[in-house]
Amino acid sequence: MALRPVLRMGDPRLLQRSQPVARFDTPELHGLVRDMEDTMHVLNGAGLAAPQIGVPLRVVIFGFTASPRYPDALPVPYTVLINPLLEPLSDEMEEGWEGCLSVPGMRGEVPRYRHLRYRGFDACGQPIDRSVEGFHARVVQHECDHLDGILYPMRIRDLSRFGFTEELFPGQIVADD
Repeated sequence: MALRPVLRMGDPRLLQRSQPVARFDTPELHGLVRDMEDTMHVLNGAGLAAPQIGVPLRVVIFGFTASPRYPDALPVPYTVLINPLLEPLSDEMEEGWEGCLSVPGMRGEVPRYRHLRYRGFDACGQPIDRSVEGFHARVVQHECDHLDGILYPMRIRDLSRFGFTEELFPGQIVADD
């Protein structure tokens, strides 16, 4: 198991645009994905982007059957998504609470597209093409934002809906981010 340290908001590397992956099915790429999986699972994350562990490549992973961070969320299939392209399928947006391993202990209400198509590749270079909605679409957008140097607080419209988890949800058990 290779647990990698997660960069936190304020680290300038989180604000950089990541580079596309040029070669698939390499030991280095598979090793990166394994490290990301180990890190995400140990920290109970819903997803993780390579830039969050200091690797400026367009690689994200996400998925869970049940998430302690988002107990009401429907399962999201585990996915390795490389060089993603996102396409909103409608103009419908919805606000939802998000947290981030790079912004620990905080939550914010973020607008995201409700319906989305995403395309890209898995670690072996096999194409992925899915149309999704709801929390699945939210997770994909959140993780892919990291590839462009965007952290979820940058998308919050109403800063009164951003703060420390224990202050926003007093008396509730909400997993720390």
